[in-house]
Amino acid sequence: MEPLRVLELYSGIGGMHHALRESRIPAHVVAAVDVNTVANEVYKHNFPHTHLLAKTIEGISLEEFDKLSFNMILMSPPCQPFTRIGLQGDMTDPRTRSFLYILDILPRLQKLPNYILLENVKGFEVSSTRELLIQTIEACDFQYQEFLLSPSSLGIPNSRLRYFLIAKLQSEPFPFQAPGQILMEFPKIVTVEPQKYAVVDKSKLRAKRTGPRICTESSSTQCSGKDAILFKLETAEEMDRKHQQDSDVSVQMLKDFLEDGDMDQYLLAPRSLLRYALLLDIVRPTSRRSMCFTKGYGSYIEGTGSVLQTAEDVQIENIYKSLTDLPPEEKIAKLSMLKLRYFTPKEIANLHGFPPEFGFPEKTTVKQRYRLLGNSLNVHVVAELLTVLCEGWGSASEGSQCASNSRQ
Repeated sequence: MEPLRVLELYSGIGGMHHALRESRIPAHVVAAVDVNTVANEVYKHNFPHTHLLAKTIEGISLEEFDKLSFNMILMSPPCQPFTRIGLQGDMTDPRTRSFLYILDILPRLQKLPNYILLENVKGFEVSSTRELLIQTIEACDFQYQEFLLSPSSLGIPNSRLRYFLIAKLQSEPFPFQAPGQILMEFPKIVTVEPQKYAVVDKSKLRAKRTGPRICTESSSTQCSGKDAILFKLETAEEMDRKHQQDSDVSVQMLKDFLEDGDMDQYLLAPRSLLRYALLLDIVRPTSRRSMCFTKGYGSYIEGTGSVLQTAEDVQIENIYKSLTDLPPEEKIAKLSMLKLRYFTPKEIANLHGFPPEFGFPEKTTVKQRYRLLGNSLNVHVVAELLTVLCEGWGSASEGSQCASNSRQ
């Protein structure tokens, strides 16, 4: 059987490519496309032999797409138009233009791809762009399923809830397909043997699955009324939630993803400790959780990711409760006892599922590394979805065309 010919759009630092390798699906990336010059340098550093097109997607003609003769598309379009904390410009945001171009090109290809996998942020699922995506793939007779998934579902101690769509060009639906619904868990346990590509020990992953859980309004977490602030601006409910997460032995501890060595350069500056002390999400190496890391990590504090308490013998509650009425210098001295530091770029890459051999060119700054990783995806999640998508891929209807729109 010939390997799948994969077109990787919005290729970034190569998360999709790494996931494809981890899935062990016979495949060849015929082209990767991205306009970000820094990301392209990282991609070339890790995949020097892949054909990389450093150009806008709109700059690729229909004829050029046809010449690539691909039968799978992997893509992670710009998420800024759909983020919950952004302007949510949706179709009116200029950054959506390239994806709209893809949706225009897709039905007119000489040969439709057999498989599509798309990743984006939570919020995409309620956008007008998503509605156009669904209309387009339905018109081309794809079977599809949507998901909202986080790496914690695979036993990885990181929250990174993302929207995914997998689509297959076939007449029969997926066996787990739930039309009109968004699945919140993987449809089944997939036996991917990642070997050198995985950071996670698969024997420690969640062993119990009761079938797909459906995202409905009634399933959303309701406030229990435990809203009394105890310390660090955290309520009893928030502390209880974090305790439950840290007690979930089906999730690995953060220490399995950490680097050794001198980490003094990653310690939080005194002014940051003083200014943001009450806003920090603090975890320990033995914690089984961490917040989603964003592109602003390392430059901004609030909402960009967790920080690590490396002084594990110091009780955080005692430190924070002792801060009342202290002058700034003494507050800093107290907070410094926790030895709080940022996660390193390598540690974040580990949590995102990048393989041990993944690296950055030496000239890539720490700030650039954080920014690129914050815009990336979780390799393990995509690898498992690819395995689900491509199960029995040889039976797909290769060469099928969108009857009403195919080029003659």
